[in-house]
Amino acid sequence: MEKFHMLFQHFRSSSESVMNGICLLLAVVTVKLYSSFDFNCPCLARYNALYGLGLLLTPPLALFLCGLLANRQSAVMVEEWRRPAGHRRKDPGIIRYMCSSALQRALVAPLVWLLLALLDGKCFVCAFSSSVDPEKFLDFANMTPSEVQLFLAKMPCKEDELVRDSPTRKAVSRYLRCLSQAIGWSITLLLIVVAFLARCLRPCFDQTVFLQRRYWSNYVDLEQKLFDETCCEHARDFAHRCVLHFFASMQSEMRAWGRRGDTASRNSKCPEMPELPEGLEGGKAHLRAVSSREQVDHLLSTWYSSKPPLDLVASPGLWGRGLSYRAPSVAVGTKPSQHTDV
Repeated sequence: MEKFHMLFQHFRSSSESVMNGICLLLAVVTVKLYSSFDFNCPCLARYNALYGLGLLLTPPLALFLCGLLANRQSAVMVEEWRRPAGHRRKDPGIIRYMCSSALQRALVAPLVWLLLALLDGKCFVCAFSSSVDPEKFLDFANMTPSEVQLFLAKMPCKEDELVRDSPTRKAVSRYLRCLSQAIGWSITLLLIVVAFLARCLRPCFDQTVFLQRRYWSNYVDLEQKLFDETCCEHARDFAHRCVLHFFASMQSEMRAWGRRGDTASRNSKCPEMPELPEGLEGGKAHLRAVSSREQVDHLLSTWYSSKPPLDLVASPGLWGRGLSYRAPSVAVGTKPSQHTDV
């Protein structure tokens, strides 16, 4: 149980582990989908190629898009690419690293489907049955061109009366299936060789640039995630204070209505809004400083248009106006902050 808990915490804390897990899950789903799929070639000259190539290429495209959608880093990469520069320069190397990382994970499931389809051979036989050269098979010598085309179109349907017991059908089907498997194993070998060379040759080069880009790509992902979490925390705290303020106001109005005939009640002060405990007050000081809708909108706009520089000892003036942008609803005694801690 403890090992399972440690494994769960590792996947939860590491974005790369989560993405690798999603990638593996998509690959497993791909194998399951292909094994449960019922393949039925139309056996028509005009539609065999369309149907076969459609099943060979369309599911990989859909799985590729699903891999990009499931990968959080792809969205973060686009946001980093399109964001205004502001006080933080954009590094094209980091964007390229994030793009290559997202593409590598998204290509796993499509490649699994493509290799399974090629090694199985049904889609390839259906797609290219009408493209076989009749001169490679002696049995076609006694047929007219129209009969040859009809025979080749019906060839994937082994239960059809025209090709049911024909040895030529078996020969053509075996030829196309062997060609499909040869292409599938060639792609598999090529991918293994490329992965082997990338893993073995990478330590031979300077790792400084790779480590820097990997670090800052993880930083961009974690920064956005922490900003979203802090925004949710502030929204919860802001809503809590608004509800408390509403109930305090309603309580004062109800007391005023109940004691309208009492002259002493006119001089009574409205009860102040309940404050949070002291421990929470100090821990959420950076959240409680933003206390109006105008400030929240300004903070979010500043975060998008001008992210702070990656220098914790920089002058606060480089961070923009921050929370010095005050709404009229802020109390007079509130001390404006010079920068955002979010």
